[in-house]
Amino acid sequence: MPPRVACSPVSASRPHRVAVLVLEGAKPLDVGIPAQVFTTRASMPYEVRVCGAAPGLVTGGDGLSYHVAHGLDALGWADIVFIPGYRHPDRDDPPTAVTDALIAAHAGGARLAAISTGAFALAATGLLDGKRATTHWHYTRALAAKHPLVKVDENVLFVDEGSVLTSAGAASGIDLCLHILRGDLGVAASNHAARRLVAAPYRSGGQAQYVPRSVPEQLGERFAGTREWALHRLGEPLSLQLLARHAAVAPRTFSRRFVEDTGYTPMQWVMRARIDVARELLERSGRSVEQIAGDVGLGTGANLRLHFQRILGTTPSEYRRTFASGE
Repeated sequence: MPPRVACSPVSASRPHRVAVLVLEGAKPLDVGIPAQVFTTRASMPYEVRVCGAAPGLVTGGDGLSYHVAHGLDALGWADIVFIPGYRHPDRDDPPTAVTDALIAAHAGGARLAAISTGAFALAATGLLDGKRATTHWHYTRALAAKHPLVKVDENVLFVDEGSVLTSAGAASGIDLCLHILRGDLGVAASNHAARRLVAAPYRSGGQAQYVPRSVPEQLGERFAGTREWALHRLGEPLSLQLLARHAAVAPRTFSRRFVEDTGYTPMQWVMRARIDVARELLERSGRSVEQIAGDVGLGTGANLRLHFQRILGTTPSEYRRTFASGE
């Protein structure tokens, strides 16, 4: 399970500072994802700087190069540093100046977030020792071999260890960025960014990186259709039997495949979907906790408070004070 969401919104006094560290052999999608997700605009209180070991030209992977305006000083400036994936991470460590700058940025309070094989550069700092981490499935064994103190998990999309975060292949970098947005700005802002990117609003970090080949694609599509169907009926009673009936499979098969697809049991997924809707209503409406509990199918305010505390580690009232629009 991913960790609880910390209610720590971006300060209104200044934009949140994001540095994207471009290393030799950097992958184009991995560089572009955080730069685009956190792009400076009215709805996104962030400032992004793309940097390298030194200002100037950085030779990238896949036939592309990058001209970066900033050097490693951008890491000390940043509140969060993204380390995009790069080619051949298992062969060479990043320059000592890079690892030293990452360690110093982390010591200064910055979060460090690796996308795909960027996890190797993050692991080279020692900051992942004793912690869970992931990377692209093709490189998980190499990461474990090169950095045996890191608890490598190959079956997740991303891992949030608080001040250090890692994600799998390029597309899961979007999931990681949206996860960070949810913690910084709330569900409504994250969903807005997902719509702008034409991306899934939220895939849990516990979701598997890839579906086993033995599973027919048609069944995967059917399960996705059932999840979409359920999202439009969260205010109604939903049970494992009802969901399995909609997918036209046995409850046992549905439950097993659902965990493989999402990282959650069907009813855990339904509960988290209900809490997500409750979060957005707390952010954007003036409805009471009791009313919202009824809206999302949890019945009573006490029930909503119980599950809100269990999943997010906070109360609905505290969440509203932190993220409500206009406050």
